[in-house]
Amino acid sequence: MNSGCRGGLFASSAAGFLLALALAGCGAGSTGTPDAGSPPSASAAPSAAATRAVPGSAVPAPSAAGPAAAAPPAAESAVLSRSEPVSLEIPAIGVRTELLSLGLRENGSLEVPQDDGNGAPASWYNGSPTPGERGPSVMLGHVNSPNGRGGVFADLRKLVPGMEVAVSRADGSTAVFTVDRGELYSKNEFPTLEVYGNTAGSELRLITCDGYDPATGLFDDNYVIYAKLKA
Repeated sequence: MNSGCRGGLFASSAAGFLLALALAGCGAGSTGTPDAGSPPSASAAPSAAATRAVPGSAVPAPSAAGPAAAAPPAAESAVLSRSEPVSLEIPAIGVRTELLSLGLRENGSLEVPQDDGNGAPASWYNGSPTPGERGPSVMLGHVNSPNGRGGVFADLRKLVPGMEVAVSRADGSTAVFTVDRGELYSKNEFPTLEVYGNTAGSELRLITCDGYDPATGLFDDNYVIYAKLKA
């Protein structure tokens, strides 16, 4: 496929400290450059509080969500101090990529890596915790590229539980995560709170497009890898 993965996250205002987030759909384009896509109807509510945690749930996002109760201190796992990510390495699938730090556009959609035709690096959503901090750190990558080669996250489906993902951080440390599982979600039924919800320890989410439909030129799904900080 010489088509691009158009994807992003959508954010809007919510009560209290909440920031609504949801993964937008993916589409194909002749140039392969991503854009914001269309905001989905479902939304989740990551926190914009100083703790950088996000409210969560193990079920798809309801129409209105309040902040989840914080885990008791005794149940919390050890985490690393804040330090922004520099690069990502997934040895099992031969991935090593520098990481862009991207935020939100004025329309509330998440900035995504722009592909100039030679492939684009993955990006860290800088509204999520840094890798190693408590909560889910969110990273996005394209599944394909307009140069005809696979995108940086083309092989996420090959990851199985127990494989490792390493994130080099600005302070010189490396946060190593162990893959827990991978899940395929329809963009129309994306479980936003499950993906972005509170976690007792440090976790990582790797997200790309999936489910390409040649009849429409659209990617109908998203594939998500869940990983946890290695003890």
